[in-house]
Amino acid sequence: MPNTLVIYNPTAGRGRAQAHWPLVERALAEAGVEFEAVTTRAPLEAMALAERAPQSYTSVVGVGGDGTLHEIVNGLLRASGEAETIAVGVVPLGNGDDFAKMIPPETPVGGKPFNWETAVMKIARGQTQSFDVGRISGDPPSGMTSVRPHYYINSLDVGFGARGSLNFRTIPKFLSGLPAYLAAVIKTMIDYPIPRLRIQLDDQPAFEQATTITAVMNGRCFGNGFWVCPEARADDGLFDVMVAQALGRAAILRLIPKIMKGTHTDEPVLSMHRARRVEIESQEPLLVEADGEFPYLGPHHLKIEILHKKLHMIV
Repeated sequence: MPNTLVIYNPTAGRGRAQAHWPLVERALAEAGVEFEAVTTRAPLEAMALAERAPQSYTSVVGVGGDGTLHEIVNGLLRASGEAETIAVGVVPLGNGDDFAKMIPPETPVGGKPFNWETAVMKIARGQTQSFDVGRISGDPPSGMTSVRPHYYINSLDVGFGARGSLNFRTIPKFLSGLPAYLAAVIKTMIDYPIPRLRIQLDDQPAFEQATTITAVMNGRCFGNGFWVCPEARADDGLFDVMVAQALGRAAILRLIPKIMKGTHTDEPVLSMHRARRVEIESQEPLLVEADGEFPYLGPHHLKIEILHKKLHMIV
């Protein structure tokens, strides 16, 4: 039997994955990769496929973007019980492909991740490296006694970024990549939340503040070109955390070009932190985004922890 399961998401990248899939499929075969390919047809299907994969395969490859990889990693960590996963590869054909920017050689700030041809070569070579994963626990919705933990590979945020990710889904399909994300930012400027949060980092004293965005990053970049935590590493056992003060539209517009260049970290309206555990509380229900997905409906409390080097990535 093939030892690799390839999970292909035709909707990734607003059709970009579908356009390239015949080339990717042929290149994998020509590179000598023994694989079985499955096309996803519905949300969460990649998660279910990945959860069953370790029974029959030694590696899983996602053809798509961060959302596809997000589902695969969630399935594999559920299958492993949060022990180290089987090997995971990615052919980055999504809108942002932000986690792929962390795979060696790391993408420089402002750059683009490796292309699909390079991805095929990485998969054929099979070299691996262990990366960190974020584990999220949220309070259950009304009427439920518990909710399963959720995992993310690249970014989690509440506030402006989460609203922007939600608005991204309404942007016309003819826009993709960074232009689509910028359109979502412009739309978010019309109306965005500024929640008041209580934030605790590891065992340090908690602090409270109104914040336009609080981002808990395993990766460096989200939204294709926003280098929120440019010094972050996905294998150091630490989150990089950016907390912004309550900002008006003019201040946000001034910051955006700096964030796109990764030159914002010394701005007085921002605070940058590192921690293994982050807890966030709010009296109001929170909109939470992780890797472009929305794992919890209106939680008031989040506990976010590092699972150190549990993700076995093909690099």
